[in-house]
Amino acid sequence: EMVDSSTGKGGKGKVKEENIKLPQPKTSGKMSLEEAIVKRHSVRRFSKKELSLDEISQLLWAAYGQRDVDTVTGASKTVPSAGALYPMEIYLVSPKGVFHYFPSSHSLKELSDKDLRSSLSGAALWQEAIARAAVDFVITCVYDRICFKYGDRGIRYAHIEAGHIAQNIHLEAVSLGLGSVPIGAFSDTAVQKALFLPKDNIPLYIIPVGYPE
Repeated sequence: EMVDSSTGKGGKGKVKEENIKLPQPKTSGKMSLEEAIVKRHSVRRFSKKELSLDEISQLLWAAYGQRDVDTVTGASKTVPSAGALYPMEIYLVSPKGVFHYFPSSHSLKELSDKDLRSSLSGAALWQEAIARAAVDFVITCVYDRICFKYGDRGIRYAHIEAGHIAQNIHLEAVSLGLGSVPIGAFSDTAVQKALFLPKDNIPLYIIPVGYPE
């Protein structure tokens, strides 16, 4: 088992094998896109209120969920991707554990049953927002999935895609009455070790989300 890089505590805990099916996401809401854009700002202080499974479902769907397949491009997710290759993997860090998001089935697979928000914060220069937020979204990239076609240019395309995903999370958070903050300062390898991520899943972005304090 891997050892937590920041606390020295080892083990994932008792991990469930079956996937957790998420509630069906809504495709319409009470807030306009324009209002969400106006209201979006960085929130770094969060209350202790946890997110519901419906809220988590909505945020993950906005980030990288499935939608109706575009018959022209073959694209099927909520964000565009160069060549419709979709090289990203999305992880959720919550009080209940660490989870890997599967867009095709809109479900989560548990990687750890431990609350590793503090460990993730330690991998990110101890930024308090990560430890205090109800959940943290971690966007990672498997570069081989896009660079096999585009070479080094694929790195740029992947980073553009990460921006699309992040903006969807930020705006969806606002529409749900939540706050979020973009975080890019962290040690890639420390994040991987803290969350038990595969070595080819390179962390690009951490987004804490929760109810503003």
